[in-house]
Amino acid sequence: MNKFLSDKVINRLTLYHSILTDYLEKGTEYISSPQIADLLHIDNTQVRKDIAKLKYKGKCKVGYKTKELKSLIEETLKFKTVKKAYIVGAGNLGMALAKYDNFEAYGFNISALFDNSFMKIGSVINGKKVYDIDKLPEMTKLNNVKIVILTVPRQFAQDVTDFLVKSGIKYIWNFTPCVLNVPSSVQVWNENLIGNFLQFTVKQSENIFEL
Repeated sequence: MNKFLSDKVINRLTLYHSILTDYLEKGTEYISSPQIADLLHIDNTQVRKDIAKLKYKGKCKVGYKTKELKSLIEETLKFKTVKKAYIVGAGNLGMALAKYDNFEAYGFNISALFDNSFMKIGSVINGKKVYDIDKLPEMTKLNNVKIVILTVPRQFAQDVTDFLVKSGIKYIWNFTPCVLNVPSSVQVWNENLIGNFLQFTVKQSENIFEL
């Protein structure tokens, strides 16, 4: 990942990519920054600044070439580089993520799930087998997997994280409502579902009061 791009810029670029994909499927050759900005309800200047970071310029009064900008975002964010990952926790959320096929379009290859429930071990979800969690260290080393999506219950999150670290995992996408304690050699990305939901509901309430 390009170090000159902040997390916020990367997040917006993924949204731009989704819009470009839709426009390309509709056969639209060019797209302007105001069009992107209007769809995302952000400032047009922000869109232009983000795209300028990619060293790409559009045509005056025409906009950006949809296919070229889409390909440039894919190259910059390394969508074509395969990133192998495991899901740890084959509950409802883990299974839902395993069924989400669009990950592959971004180079994210979820190859297996892990759990400690004998009722889930051996089952197959969207072509991905659920293994006993005890097999994770061996399979991590064998397949050179460094990324885990963590979807276990909150009370088990830290113990499982400690196990993942000892198993050689270096990146954890944390879907649990728990702040994880990890060594500096391990990176954690917290997916705060409850926080995002509350932000949405607070904004919704503010809009109601405005009316």
